[in-house]
Amino acid sequence: MRIIRVRHKGQAFYAAIISPESVRPLNREAGQPEEIPLAELELLSLVRPSKIVCVGLNYLDHAREMGQAVPEEPVVFLKPPSAVIGAGDAIVLPAQSEQVDYEAELALVLGRTARFVAEADAARHIFGYTCANDVTARDLQKKDGQWTRAKGFDTFCPVGPWIETDPGDLQDMALRTVVNGEVRQEGTTANMIFPPHLLVSYLSHIMTLLPGDVILTGTPAGVGPIKAGDEVSVEIDRVGFLLNPVISARPGEPTAMQ
Repeated sequence: MRIIRVRHKGQAFYAAIISPESVRPLNREAGQPEEIPLAELELLSLVRPSKIVCVGLNYLDHAREMGQAVPEEPVVFLKPPSAVIGAGDAIVLPAQSEQVDYEAELALVLGRTARFVAEADAARHIFGYTCANDVTARDLQKKDGQWTRAKGFDTFCPVGPWIETDPGDLQDMALRTVVNGEVRQEGTTANMIFPPHLLVSYLSHIMTLLPGDVILTGTPAGVGPIKAGDEVSVEIDRVGFLLNPVISARPGEPTAMQ
């Protein structure tokens, strides 16, 4: 099932896509239609997380291309919720950086509160899966020695275009990044060091994961730069296709989640 977040007559809610033209609201309230045409809906950012928890160096080939040792346990960092944008929204290149890179990632969306969860129980805490782009100001990452600024700019976490609730085998998915129609990055979740359910368990022993929180599970080798005027897509088999244009920063124009 593919889930999107929409607004209809002033009310925001999640809905299942049931045809190319219509959706069915989840947890339908009294008086709400069982089926609503897409033409009557406003599409909203797919998630409004309390936090975005990211895992770095989680693919063997990416750790090697970055000149890093294979980690013995997950390398964890955070992106702010204000970094989230949706499919079709613009990635804004900040004036502070001269090299901004794409990073295709499988994202998990939490559906239930998770605290001290066993790996065997992790699946029932996951609402679904989606595409994400862990956009990174690579020069600032190297300069700062830590990753908050480089990963945290507004628009640096495209997510979408929908949540897929059952994509099949999580350790047999192809990921790719396509820039202006050219494949720039390609890998498979089979090369993950720490698989998705292990990550949910590991993180839940550090912090409480709340419904709507997002976990970015790492990127394969092949990361590279984007520039203003590019169109960059993250494609994950059986999950989706996330396309975003890239523009330069315009001073004084804020970006924010809907």
